[in-house]
Amino acid sequence: MAQVVRGKVARVAGPLVVAKEMQGVKMFEVVRVGSLGLFGEVIRIEGDRAYIQVYEETGGVRPGEEVVGTGELLSVELGPGLVKNIYDGIQRPLEVLWKMGGSFLVRGVEAPSLDRNAKWHFEPKVKIGDEVSEGDILGEVPETSTVIHKIMVPPGIRGKVVDIKSGDFTIEEVVAVIDTGKEKKEIKMYQKWPVRMGRPYRKKIAASEPMITGQRTIDTFFPIVKGGTAAVPGPFGSGKTVIQHQLARWSDADVVVYIGCGERGNEMTDVLIEFPELKDPRTGGPLMDRTVLIANTSNMPVAAREASVFTGIAIAEYFRDMGYNVALMADSTSRWAEAMREISGRLEEMPGEEGYPAYLASRISSFYERAGMIEALGSPERTGSVSVIGAVSPPGGDLSDPVVQATLREVRVFWSLDQQLAFARHFPAIHWLRSYSLYVDRVGEWAKEHVALDWVDNRHEAMRILQQESELQELVRLVGYDALSPHDQLLLETARSLREDFLQQDAFDDIDTYCPLEKQYHMLRNVLHFHHKALEALEAGVDVKDIIALPIREKISRMRFIPPDRLDEIKAIHDEIDAAFETLMKKGGEQV
Repeated sequence: MAQVVRGKVARVAGPLVVAKEMQGVKMFEVVRVGSLGLFGEVIRIEGDRAYIQVYEETGGVRPGEEVVGTGELLSVELGPGLVKNIYDGIQRPLEVLWKMGGSFLVRGVEAPSLDRNAKWHFEPKVKIGDEVSEGDILGEVPETSTVIHKIMVPPGIRGKVVDIKSGDFTIEEVVAVIDTGKEKKEIKMYQKWPVRMGRPYRKKIAASEPMITGQRTIDTFFPIVKGGTAAVPGPFGSGKTVIQHQLARWSDADVVVYIGCGERGNEMTDVLIEFPELKDPRTGGPLMDRTVLIANTSNMPVAAREASVFTGIAIAEYFRDMGYNVALMADSTSRWAEAMREISGRLEEMPGEEGYPAYLASRISSFYERAGMIEALGSPERTGSVSVIGAVSPPGGDLSDPVVQATLREVRVFWSLDQQLAFARHFPAIHWLRSYSLYVDRVGEWAKEHVALDWVDNRHEAMRILQQESELQELVRLVGYDALSPHDQLLLETARSLREDFLQQDAFDDIDTYCPLEKQYHMLRNVLHFHHKALEALEAGVDVKDIIALPIREKISRMRFIPPDRLDEIKAIHDEIDAAFETLMKKGGEQV
């Protein structure tokens, strides 16, 4: 057994503690600091001195107090009981901590991440005598109504199953024994994994299937694939948290991991209150049945923000390895970067741009690079994915902020939030001219097969109209709307219809809050079809005012409130547009 390292506190600087006499301690080893046994992690070693970032409030810690190494890296417990749970940044269950200490977290308290007393029904999927290797599924546990928990052979273990049994067990009980040839390994229903180390997989796959969110701006204009990465930067009040709540609720992910990283307490309170009450639109059961929450608010110690981000991604990878598609929401990575800046300053490191450490970009990269769709280790063959969506909160909405720029170098989708759109109650407040998705071509090929052949063409035409509208707005400010040509007036009306009838959604309307892909396609198709017929009418000499006054436009504007199960009504509008223009042309441009 390795010798326990014991040292003494030499200096305390906020969340940073310097300990002396720490020979033998390892980088990133977890230590317990002071008489309270505060959780900390070694982040620098100089001679016999260890620099420790402490994940709890260090008030009252004095030089001379003992520092004890644990010999372990910062790790998460992975097993049945993760789903529906609410953790702090170092995976302590908040409900258990609340029962132990009331409304305020007790420093130094240790609570198991997974319930040691709960019993789970384990059903084997292999039998005695089978050869198994890392990643093979030994059995299943029905964790919730939505998630079937797969008990996998831990990494690094290969051999023959010499014992396995079904029944109800706690996670500490042995459910299988594997003979590796050198020793017999007892397998329990949980395993530990270091949070800073990505879990192994067979290979990465170039994903093309979109993660369907039900938000038209995202799914049609700026889609993200399963296993993709996206950033949502925006100033205060522009709706970053609201969008992440919508995605957590409506995305077609099998499991959602939501990280509140340094967010305001009232926002995390909304999440903690609302999520347990929300219904999963896919199953009708509670949304929490496929959700893991990690709450690390702004008044908690800053060092724990980094831990919370990597704790979340490690949990997400674990469910990915089972073959699930996981959506991870990190709100907000700017708060994490601010914590890095504070720790870096206390380490007296040379500051980079705006005081952030020089390794800011590499640390952000180490987080986002763990997203992706993979082919998992073991059998049966399965694929899983982790999609990472990170909110960024640059000061004053400045997109030149180092955190935003470092993030944009890593992600492939950029949803730029606009404060003016948010103030105008345009939701989602994603600006269509400043946002982009590098997955459009991939999703386009998928959409041709699963939605419609002209899905990409319609998307590109709509974007072109919105770009032309932006150029015409400058002209309107100079000469006025009436001075425009009929074609330009029509284009502005079509662009307005795209913005108000298609891009804008009502998050509080039971129907409009979620829009399936097929409905999105037919809505956009109708708007563009009206535009095409209107251009033909203009060429035939019809007055643009008569076109704009057509009653069918009211039906187009109300499409979003038609339930998806009445899609035929939306499809019928296409033919009604033809009929309306046919009547208009016959009447020589008279209003119908």
